[in-house]
Amino acid sequence: MGRVKSIWRYPIKGFTPERLSSVALDVGGHVPFDRLYAVEDGPCGFDPAAPQHISKQKLTVLAKIAAVARIRTSYDDATGQLRAEAPNAAPFSGDLDDPKGADAFASWLADTLREEARGPLRVLTSPPAYRFMDHPQGYVSIISLESLKALEAQVGRPVDPLRMRGNLYVEGWPAWAEDAFVGETLQIGGARLKIVKTITRCVATHVDPMTGERDMDLVRALYDVFGHTHCGLYAQVETGGVIAPGDAAGPTDPVP
Repeated sequence: MGRVKSIWRYPIKGFTPERLSSVALDVGGHVPFDRLYAVEDGPCGFDPAAPQHISKQKLTVLAKIAAVARIRTSYDDATGQLRAEAPNAAPFSGDLDDPKGADAFASWLADTLREEARGPLRVLTSPPAYRFMDHPQGYVSIISLESLKALEAQVGRPVDPLRMRGNLYVEGWPAWAEDAFVGETLQIGGARLKIVKTITRCVATHVDPMTGERDMDLVRALYDVFGHTHCGLYAQVETGGVIAPGDAAGPTDPVP
């Protein structure tokens, strides 16, 4: 049986993770305020009235622009205010649900990233029941810390778990045991989550989340050592409930 070590959300896809003391999940839902916004890098055709999955390559994310990691954002869900800071830039503060605030952030970001972004930049807001996830069914992501330790041992240097940008980090499962959970239901705290698939990793994991440098080829390391390029699980919430650090996490029979 594993235990939840930490819980994270990413209000703007690709930007700063925010640690949570607990999370309440609803059936079929997402981590609240997770990937609520995204920033398109050039027109991507997103239609909020008929939202479709968007490739991350059309967005301002680490896989495309490593410098995004050097920008620090924080989102206050009580007020809707976003704060952002970056080296050699005046801080930004604004409401992304206000068109003026969204335009101001896009302008600030364009000035900060400069030639790193193709542009024009535009803030996208998720309509209800949609989030800017890497997989259309990947509502909640789960990372096994023991699998990361196995990878870390092979590359011979520390691997910051936040490179994986997961929602739930679990300790105590044997390394790669989570691969067998695909199709199963896990009881995690007060919620039950159906595992949809493993998470195929991309070059976003190569970026140091603190420095914004591409300093490690984890995709190649995964393949060369373990024969695959996945790390983590995508899950859907079958039974809602509250999850907190320290909660047990393990397989259970699906609810009849």
